[in-house]
Amino acid sequence: MKYNKLVRDKIPEYILKKGGKPIYHVAANEVEYWEKLKEKLFEEIKEFEEDESIEELADLLEVIDAIVDYKGFDREDVERVKKEKSEERGAFKNRVILDES
Repeated sequence: MKYNKLVRDKIPEYILKKGGKPIYHVAANEVEYWEKLKEKLFEEIKEFEEDESIEELADLLEVIDAIVDYKGFDREDVERVKKEKSEERGAFKNRVILDES
């Protein structure tokens, strides 16, 4: 089966242990890695949409963590910006649906 997608680091090892013969490569450059990260983000969003489990949410967060690392964002800065936006515009806790503007 052909995939051509970003997978967790230990997946080739897992496939070998199961008797398979994985064919894989490490992203050749930053462009390829960034494109595959974005593809993985949308893949995980779709999977969470189909199965709203804690496992799928954990997968989504794993990709977000990888994006934070790739972009060189400081996690504290991300949390600070999130808090600032929440204080200024609110969060999503009150379930507000905007119908028109």
